[in-house]
Amino acid sequence: MNKKPLIGVLPLVDSARECFWMLPGYFDGIAAAGGIPAMLPLTSDEKTLAQIAETFDGFLFTGGHDVSPALYGAPRGNTCEECCDARDAMETRLLALVRALDKPAFGICRGIQFFNAALGGTLFQDLPTEHPSGVTHRQKPPYDAPAHTVNVVPASALHALFGGDTVVPVNSRHHQAIRKVAPALEVMAISEDGLVEAVRMPQQRFVWAVQWHPESSFRSDAHSMALFRIFVEKCAESAAARAGTGA
Repeated sequence: MNKKPLIGVLPLVDSARECFWMLPGYFDGIAAAGGIPAMLPLTSDEKTLAQIAETFDGFLFTGGHDVSPALYGAPRGNTCEECCDARDAMETRLLALVRALDKPAFGICRGIQFFNAALGGTLFQDLPTEHPSGVTHRQKPPYDAPAHTVNVVPASALHALFGGDTVVPVNSRHHQAIRKVAPALEVMAISEDGLVEAVRMPQQRFVWAVQWHPESSFRSDAHSMALFRIFVEKCAESAAARAGTGA
């Protein structure tokens, strides 16, 4: 029997309560797609991160804190909300290791913003003040309900995954977003008001990210479930390839 891929999930951090925590949707989405999720410790220790990168078959970069503007060389504005330097430091080191090992990574919400900033792009620090529009990007519950639609880029990998669908409804819970796209990233979907909603790194086995929240909608939305499935499939393929080479 083939083993299920083991997937490291980046921890959520509550600084006020001095705790790490996890939304069950991240775990449940991975499990429903056939993977085994495990929350990672918050650490920037190089040896620990090297072992983590070697041990896990893939990595889910979760939502949460604003990405620090220091990561993309910008001053912090008044509308930038709480950042977590420890997360930025850990995720920067881990992403570099994951890329070097060509292991799968999937970013959600903060995840797409972090990938873009870490790879040389920039962010809107606050959409209402820097990119005002009539599109709802910070919806109220229920969070599995669509808030707006995205236009999927024709002939993109996401277009293929979604069976040729070009307009897809998504949920939305964010106030930051990609401003300038990092050179290494390829855009796969754009919102009604022109924001980048999905990207990938074509040079890697699988480094994808979306701005919406499939962890909240995978039970009722086939597109969201498809994202978890392809991520877990790529993690399983990576694990099988490494097992075959003895790596």
